[in-house]
Amino acid sequence: MHPDFITLFGHSIKWYGVLTAAGFLAAVYHWMFLARRENLDPHIGSELGIWVIVGGILGARLAYILANLPTYLADPMEMVRIWHGGQIYYGGFILASFSVYLLARMKRFPFLALADFTVTALPLGHGIGRIGCFMNGCCYGTESDLPWACHLADAARHPTQLYETGFNFALYALLLTVYLKRTRDGSILALYMMTYSVGRFLIEFLRGDARQTVGMITTAQSLSVGIFVMGCILWFTLPKRLHADNGHTTRTP
Repeated sequence: MHPDFITLFGHSIKWYGVLTAAGFLAAVYHWMFLARRENLDPHIGSELGIWVIVGGILGARLAYILANLPTYLADPMEMVRIWHGGQIYYGGFILASFSVYLLARMKRFPFLALADFTVTALPLGHGIGRIGCFMNGCCYGTESDLPWACHLADAARHPTQLYETGFNFALYALLLTVYLKRTRDGSILALYMMTYSVGRFLIEFLRGDARQTVGMITTAQSLSVGIFVMGCILWFTLPKRLHADNGHTTRTP
């Protein structure tokens, strides 16, 4: 692929970094637009952007570093070169979720309501970011002779990055549609956890890059199982209605 976006003053700016930033920016604009529709302060979009970006990037990078610790111990400065790629999505999701929880506490906003609002944008930003993975040539698939196979890692392979992009964009449309008709706080978060984890679990079977395993499945698949189970538990233990609290009123059915 073509990982370099542009070279400025002798330094290469990578597509991966550009499209990751574009994904976060798209999420922020989504939140600002949705906040206006939901009669919320539009500034919640930019605030969420800061908290989710910091939590998401740190969590995803930390998870990747821990998974490849010997490599980073040999070159510690590579830990901060995030533009070279190297993030694990589930690590970012976990720490970003904690960031949203902290923001909800600070704003005295119901956590599940804010989580629903936040998660509607995740597949949009994630899908754009996966295009960056494609341009970077990482996260590639197994060898394939299908007409849409792409030349990656010296072979024709499944473009698993683009598979996940398409899946995320479809999930974005689903979550937004359901969010506008929701009747219970937390239902969008639970739906995302159950749906994304299934898609990720299946796409992992086509991944051709080096994968860590837990038994007969990859680490990402084992995490997907855990996220799916937690999503199911959340779904069946949700409150029976939307919540209104401290002047922050969620949409009524």
